[in-house]
Amino acid sequence: MSRIIARVNPVIFKTQAIHVKASPEVLCYTPVGNPLGFAEMQDLRQPVSVDDPESFELTVANMGVSVDLSLTWQERDFRVLIRQDRTEQEDNVLKLISGYVPAHELRVPLLTVMTEIAEELLLESNRGWLQGRYMETWLPTPYSATLPLSKRHSYQLTSHHAAAHPVLCRELHLIERPRAYVHLPTNSLQLVYSMQLQLPDNCPGLTMLHADEHMDTEKNQLLVEMNYQRPEIFLAEMRDGAATGKLFSLEQGELVPRRPKNIWLSEALAPQTGWVIEEPRSQWPEGLTRL
Repeated sequence: MSRIIARVNPVIFKTQAIHVKASPEVLCYTPVGNPLGFAEMQDLRQPVSVDDPESFELTVANMGVSVDLSLTWQERDFRVLIRQDRTEQEDNVLKLISGYVPAHELRVPLLTVMTEIAEELLLESNRGWLQGRYMETWLPTPYSATLPLSKRHSYQLTSHHAAAHPVLCRELHLIERPRAYVHLPTNSLQLVYSMQLQLPDNCPGLTMLHADEHMDTEKNQLLVEMNYQRPEIFLAEMRDGAATGKLFSLEQGELVPRRPKNIWLSEALAPQTGWVIEEPRSQWPEGLTRL
């Protein structure tokens, strides 16, 4: 049974189109044009093509961010994935924690990453809910009114590894060197940040949950829910850089095997050529080796 953990007024989402200039050595992007609402942005997310995946100039509909989140638990290595039912594509995928970048954060997309992790990744212990910290900065606590925080324990995020080629917003290098790609089917620029999640020692009863949101059209409210009976966060086991094909949920400090049916991986794990990904999804579990 799901539990509503927040009721919030829907924020009017605004972003901008993104001008992308790519060369074999670097990708540079610049927000352009008037602010776009969510529906206007979606209208622009139509398939595009480029002649050379390593060198091109293009204006895309929007920018999104994802987090390649690694975790070591009980001396085993995992990647954190979220299940998403995509009605438009008529498929079921496991994806990275991700979100659209609003206009005011297009020049500092790492802020969007921190918000998405705080909003989507819920960690419950026997002593309360864990707040996250990135280096010396505490993450937001969007549900603290209903999910009381642990006073003793928190989790830590650190940068895991940097991409080979830099990404610039105008003339400024993005910190943490995310991987970048233009997803041709959705005409969007995507940034993937690689991070390590470190859970606290001696923290009993850890459970990992996902916060999902949907609109209550009658009350014009955004409802945020979590569900103990239907885990939406999965830990994909990795061994020597390769996926074992095993999925788990973390419940009360124990790894529980999960076997979702007919799953794919999202396009962030599909083959990338230069700065371009052409596929709408990726095979499970082979795509995990591309992270």
